[in-house]
Amino acid sequence: MIKTGLEKRAGGTVARITIDNPAKLNIFTPDTLKDFRKAVEEIQGQSVRAIVITGAGEKAFIGGADLGTLGSLDPASAREFIGLIHDACAAVRDCPVPVIARINGWCLGAGLELAASCDLRIAVDTANFGMPEVRLGIPSVVEAALLPRLVGAGRARWLVMTGETIDAKEALAWGLIEKVFKTEIFDSEVNKTIDNLLAGDPEAMRAQKRLCKLWEEAPLATSIRASIDEFARSYEFGEPAKRVKAFRQARKARH
Repeated sequence: MIKTGLEKRAGGTVARITIDNPAKLNIFTPDTLKDFRKAVEEIQGQSVRAIVITGAGEKAFIGGADLGTLGSLDPASAREFIGLIHDACAAVRDCPVPVIARINGWCLGAGLELAASCDLRIAVDTANFGMPEVRLGIPSVVEAALLPRLVGAGRARWLVMTGETIDAKEALAWGLIEKVFKTEIFDSEVNKTIDNLLAGDPEAMRAQKRLCKLWEEAPLATSIRASIDEFARSYEFGEPAKRVKAFRQARKARH
């Protein structure tokens, strides 16, 4: 089950998407994956500035894919199911606004692939991370391909080949997540990050997300050319001039 909600903040509207099946660690079933992708796509049409993805309860972000489903697949249905996981992750990567993974517990398999697809990952200090698929006779695939970009080739191999889990402290040291906080300040720190994102110009933020995705996928020369185009385009409606003027005035007032 997927729950969605909108929150009005000083800088704009933020959407929250919750995978809501805490009794089963918020696992991904085929229906949940379809509903999740639909929720992400529908939210984009509601003028939101950012999206926060999390799992219900305190035990899990997403505990992976449904084992009953994994145990019943054949080659054809396996291709279809993994396509659903990819579609869910691609919806996040293609979303034009920043997406934060609020990792409140176990983050395994397809859950870690989804987290890797988000722009920023913030975890509670009790979270654990792993890619245990090889222990079930299958490789880690689709957006697991993002892991070497986050943690490097050797550590990505460690995750997908050993199937071992790592805790939040180690995940932070590896670069798998950007921030980790104790439970009592977790949500206040997530909200600080949201407010930092909302402080940016909406169109500049969309351009930045497009570039970040391109930087991961394209050759350097292509990325630089596109960056130049985005920089020039940002001046079409005068927003940089207004913001630079306001910044200089505020700095002058402080001194």
